[in-house]
Amino acid sequence: MTEVINPSTGAVLTTVPSLDLTATDAAIAGAQRAFPAWRDLAPGDRARLLRRFAAVVDEHIEELALLEVRNAGHTIGNACWEAGNVRDVLNYYAGAPERLSGRQIPVAGGIDVTFHEPLGVVGIIVPWNFPMPIAGWGFAPALAAGNTVVLKPAELTPLTAIRLGELALEAGLPEDVFQVLPGKGSVVGQRFVTHPAVRKVCFTGSTEVGKSIMAGCAEQVKRVTLELGGKSSNIIFADADLEAAAAAAPGAVFDNAGQDCCARSRLLVESSVFDKFLSLLEPAVQQFRVLDPSSEMSEMGPLISSGQRETVSSYLDGADVAFRGSAPDGDGWWFPPTVLLAGGVTDRHWREEIFGPVVSVLPFRDEAEAVRLANDTEYGLSGSIWTRDVGRALRMSRAVETGALSVNSNSSVRYWTPFGGMKQSGLGRELGPDALLSFTDVKNVFLAMGE
Repeated sequence: MTEVINPSTGAVLTTVPSLDLTATDAAIAGAQRAFPAWRDLAPGDRARLLRRFAAVVDEHIEELALLEVRNAGHTIGNACWEAGNVRDVLNYYAGAPERLSGRQIPVAGGIDVTFHEPLGVVGIIVPWNFPMPIAGWGFAPALAAGNTVVLKPAELTPLTAIRLGELALEAGLPEDVFQVLPGKGSVVGQRFVTHPAVRKVCFTGSTEVGKSIMAGCAEQVKRVTLELGGKSSNIIFADADLEAAAAAAPGAVFDNAGQDCCARSRLLVESSVFDKFLSLLEPAVQQFRVLDPSSEMSEMGPLISSGQRETVSSYLDGADVAFRGSAPDGDGWWFPPTVLLAGGVTDRHWREEIFGPVVSVLPFRDEAEAVRLANDTEYGLSGSIWTRDVGRALRMSRAVETGALSVNSNSSVRYWTPFGGMKQSGLGRELGPDALLSFTDVKNVFLAMGE
């Protein structure tokens, strides 16, 4: 059994089972047995079941959100959005089974057609920072394409995933089509990598672990989708609406206490407005509401664990602190929003993914230097560009090496558009119309036509 802790208080919420290798193998075997019937289910029937699953999730939005507040320390506003995102992703991919069309390709002597065939059992490994939406981004398209799913939630945050597994059965999904397997990554997650019946692994987490999973999957030529680390830039040009950019910047990095691969944790500001921008940013940071996450007023909750708080704190050692916000005292893993001045590109807090409510600020001279600084990282997941110049916005969008960019906003994710990283931030794309095909194989069939 594994204890589940409330990060707002440090108190034990409950305990959950931790599956061993035998139980994991049994679950995978169940998914393998369930696959043929799920694959062969009429597309309209599979679509109806996914829509029913979405409707049942919608009926339990508040319950799921409150679970996430207690288990992950997410604000109630964020948690409601996250549960709603699972519903929306299910509804979006519920439209896929009846539209998963192949092609007819002109050939001599017959007819050539293609089919998109499901892979089989898909293993999904979910991180602790966004337990609900990232789970849905994997299981919804996988199920829609006709695969069965085994899903391992993070050890720190298993509660909403377990509940989603129960809701799937309540919605009428057949037994073993979608299973949630709590347990250690070294046991359950690793078995997804090594078990020959698991034909694809979706992993969201650190780049280091992602590399290990990719190497393990290579042994069986097993497909992978990897969404890994990030050190995204928020680039502010002098011609931007500085007030709007400064007001939006705290949310871009402090949302979910900075525990977000898309966090704009490197703030690049054009030199001519550097001081002015910081003067606008300071009150925005100090007014950022770090409160009990169950309060509707809260904009940021605690860090996930005491260990994470220690890690984040270490980045302040010897750093030049510009200013900080506030956070509650007492129990829980609280940490105030913090702005650091980077002395240069070698500063540890500038280069490494902190995964906490800390942003590093550095000036740049011109467009060329902004591009160089933004791309001077092994990561390439997300980022923002603030400018009124449309030509500059387009040039920068093409030049910055990252998978998801926004101009004059800090949005990264819409369920109907692709999401994923470049360089060491990942491999493949989730969400949008293209994600579905990554859960299929293309089969080509030639039918010879005689005289």
